[in-house]
Amino acid sequence: MGDWASDAPGVRRKITVDDLPPPGSNILAINPPRVVARPANMQPSVRAGFKIEMYASGFRNPRFLLTAPNGDIFVTESEANEIKVIRGAKAESIQVFAESGLNDPFGLAFYPPGDDPQFLYVANTNGVVRFPYRNGDLKVRGPVEKLSAQLSGGAGFLRSGGHWTRDIVFLPDGKKMYVSVGSRSNDSDNASEANRARIFEFNPDGTEQKVYAWGIRNAVGIAFRPGTNELWMSTNERDELGDDLPPDYISSVRPGGFYGWPWFYLGNHVDPRHKGEHVDLASKVVVPDVLVEAHSATLNLCFYTGDQFPSDYKGDIFAAFHGSWNRTQRTGYKIVRVPFDHTTGQALGEYEDFVTGFVTRNGSVWGRPVGITVAKDGALLFSEDGNGTIWRVSYNGRSSRQEAAN
Repeated sequence: MGDWASDAPGVRRKITVDDLPPPGSNILAINPPRVVARPANMQPSVRAGFKIEMYASGFRNPRFLLTAPNGDIFVTESEANEIKVIRGAKAESIQVFAESGLNDPFGLAFYPPGDDPQFLYVANTNGVVRFPYRNGDLKVRGPVEKLSAQLSGGAGFLRSGGHWTRDIVFLPDGKKMYVSVGSRSNDSDNASEANRARIFEFNPDGTEQKVYAWGIRNAVGIAFRPGTNELWMSTNERDELGDDLPPDYISSVRPGGFYGWPWFYLGNHVDPRHKGEHVDLASKVVVPDVLVEAHSATLNLCFYTGDQFPSDYKGDIFAAFHGSWNRTQRTGYKIVRVPFDHTTGQALGEYEDFVTGFVTRNGSVWGRPVGITVAKDGALLFSEDGNGTIWRVSYNGRSSRQEAAN
């Protein structure tokens, strides 16, 4: 499987179920990142033809990015309980959009989908709220509205209570809302896990809550594949089964699908801590589309919808790997691309390093990617919460629009 030392833009990996080692234990492999200031001589690496530059800095835990129809970039600062908005090609303006009605906010979504939203929805750790919004607003124009969509858990940012992030998206026609809720624990199935480790479906007003998919330990990021009603997720799997087990994953979400947690993983593989339990579910576990290196901590994801990058990038996924804390050798700390076969619409089952270089030679870490979005001009923006910065990746070769013209 390797580690960060083998990462480089263009390196591809494909992990299959047949590659899985037997369960072991890395319960003592506590190896949190030593986060340091960015060394003066360190710059993230991208492939030839691409350019990376710092877009904005000075943020406190910039955890989620969202592009508004007019091109403004919304940033969730979860620990600070603020939402900021950035305007301009060089981030000439950075303002606080909202700072009330927030409780460890994470996911953001405009509603209704399209060019004329009326609300900005926010997934707090304990429920969903929305602010009135018109395209171009830099400040909230009215009071926050708390919806009936209440979520289990919600102990808060970096406090006990398990996974606190909640992502939120709308069906492309706006008729349904989806919210992901992670587990409270690593592998427990006790009562505290009720209504957790799931993706829920709601009406846009927060009513009629239904379980859309379950057995998903922590789907940090969710997004619809453009032009379809196909929901995709970026998921953190469990710990303490070994350095390379089980892989995290990026996958389409099957309606009603069961993804194994906590009793099984990646099909009918039994978690040894739950041997003999719920054997009736073993044959029902959905195997995810793309397996990624265990403990990479894949967080947010987005589909590339711009025209700036080469045409074969269109419709592919970009995902942010926050990086391991429970693996002997570090892994993650990068942005990856998940390519699709654009004839069949299927993911190829592999992923490619796209932005690397956030780990120093001695193993210290200066960048932990988290949020990711496509800017209106087709550049890719991503945040990292190690030093509180946002980076911009652009393509300085031939754009897909230029290719089409020829």
